[in-house]
Amino acid sequence: MTLRHPEGAGLGFRRALVGPLDAWLDQHASLPVDFFEIAPENWLGMGGRFAADLRRYTERFPFVAHGLSLSLGGFEPLDEPFLHRVRRFLDEHGIAVYSEHLSYCSDTGHLYDLMPIPFTEEAVAHVTERILRTQEIVGRPLAIENVSFYAMPEGEMSELEFLLEVLQQADCQLLLDVNNIHVNAVNHGYDAESFLQAIPAERICYGHIAGHYQQEEDLIIDTHGATVIDPVWQLQQQAFEQHGVYPVLLERDFNFPPLEELLQEVAHIARLQAAPPSSARSGTAG
Repeated sequence: MTLRHPEGAGLGFRRALVGPLDAWLDQHASLPVDFFEIAPENWLGMGGRFAADLRRYTERFPFVAHGLSLSLGGFEPLDEPFLHRVRRFLDEHGIAVYSEHLSYCSDTGHLYDLMPIPFTEEAVAHVTERILRTQEIVGRPLAIENVSFYAMPEGEMSELEFLLEVLQQADCQLLLDVNNIHVNAVNHGYDAESFLQAIPAERICYGHIAGHYQQEEDLIIDTHGATVIDPVWQLQQQAFEQHGVYPVLLERDFNFPPLEELLQEVAHIARLQAAPPSSARSGTAG
């Protein structure tokens, strides 16, 4: 199957959305979604109706794969048999882009959360080695995502410095999540716009935008279970102004509204992409 890169505005492909998506396509000539994203862990080895559903959509739309369990910062050995399975899955469905979180989620067992990596030179070297090996096995550049976190790890550098060092040393791509920038800026008291300005545009492969839960004035929980708020939309617009237009995907993992409401948010991404300032670069990384 020919590999296809994402373009435009996308939506997370969830099993709960297959029925509404099918119903929409039965009633309309097209679906206002340019690409979809799936977690390989939720589909590897899947058979029957769910496998058939996925095949119907990967034959029609470009997909990206966003991993959940690779644990790039962990000390358990990299799960190479799993990565070989991911490689076959990506090839089978024509998926050109594979992304993962710049975090760890295992320590002699799965932690069921994304934990921040200590911001040290030693950790940069450790993560870089694992990214390079991952890229070698899957046969694609890996896009790492800037993650939200709630306890600032001790270290020798800031979150931004750590991210930039990993991008440079691993020579990998970036999945830029503007909601995570907003969440961390509020939770840890830094300036979101300054963080965004320092991102190297040439590393951006695609982006995420999502909703969250404001628990306290200075505490946001990254839930992917609510609509996107105005400050995050504004940060996404600034990202396009500073770095040019790149593919962006709406993340929604639970508490699903009617599909039409999700498609309105996808359409808002597309409107921001369609009206960049003249100074912005255009096109997509890949």
